[in-house]
Amino acid sequence: MTEIDCTHEINSTKRHEPAAPLPVAERWFRTRRVETTLTRIDEPHVNELLRANIWWVKGRDRDLVVDTGLGVASLRKHLPQLFARDPLVVLTHSHLDHMGGAYEFDFCAAHPGDPFRDPPPGSLNGPAVLDELGITSDLRETVPPVLVNAIPHSGYDVGDYRLRPARITRWLRDGDHIDVGDRQFTVLHLPGHSPSSIGLFDQHTGTLFSGDVIYDDVLIDDCIGADRTVYRNTMQTLIDLDARTVHAGHGDSFNGARLHQLAADYLEPGTH
Repeated sequence: MTEIDCTHEINSTKRHEPAAPLPVAERWFRTRRVETTLTRIDEPHVNELLRANIWWVKGRDRDLVVDTGLGVASLRKHLPQLFARDPLVVLTHSHLDHMGGAYEFDFCAAHPGDPFRDPPPGSLNGPAVLDELGITSDLRETVPPVLVNAIPHSGYDVGDYRLRPARITRWLRDGDHIDVGDRQFTVLHLPGHSPSSIGLFDQHTGTLFSGDVIYDDVLIDDCIGADRTVYRNTMQTLIDLDARTVHAGHGDSFNGARLHQLAADYLEPGTH
C-alpha cells in the first residue's frame, strides 16, 4: 500500500510521541456512498498501512457492518447513525486496523482462530506495529514513525492508543449465512493472511467482501499467523469464485476479472 507522507519526527522516549504536535482533524471518518444500501467508511488521517475500509450494508431487516477500523476515534460518537439499528458486525480477522472499533458494538461475529478477545496491545508507532504483527518485508524501509498525520481531538495522545477486545457474540464457520432480510451472505473461510480470515459472499449479486485476503496491492503474507501454503489454496478458491464485485479491506473495489488476475498472480511460480 502507498505510504502517506508523515513528516513528524519521533523522539526516542518509551511512549514514541511526536516531537511536534499533530493537528486536530476536522473530521476523522470519511463516508462515501457506493450504492443505495452500501457505504464505504475509512480514516483518511491514518497511514495507508492501517487505513482499512469499514463497509456498512443497510439491510431490510438489519444492518451489517464489515470491519470497524483502527479504533482511534469513537464510531458511536462520530457516526451515530451506524448504530441506529443495532447492526451485526462481522470481523474479517483480528488485526488492529479491522477490529479497533469493535468494542463499541453489541453484536460481533468472527471466525475462531484469531485473538479477538485477547488481542495484542496495538500501537500507532510504525516500527512497533511491524514488530507486533511480525512483518519482516520491505515495509520496514518505508513505514513512518507515526501512523497518523492528525489526531481526533485536542489532547489525544498517540502513545496511549490500545487495541481493545471485541465482544464476540457469534462464532462463524465456513458456509454459515448472514441474513439481513433482502440479502444473504455466505461466510467463506479464506485463511492465509491470518488463521481466521473470512470473506462474505452474496451469490445473488456476485459481491464479495474480502477483508485482507485480497485487495489490489501488495498482499501481506509474512505476518504472525500467515501461512503461504494455505494462502495459495485460498487463492485457488478465489480463482474459482464467480464474483462480479469485490469490496476489499483496503483500497478501492474492483471487478471479478481483476480478482481472478490478482489471485493468479499470487500463484505464479516463484512469486511467494
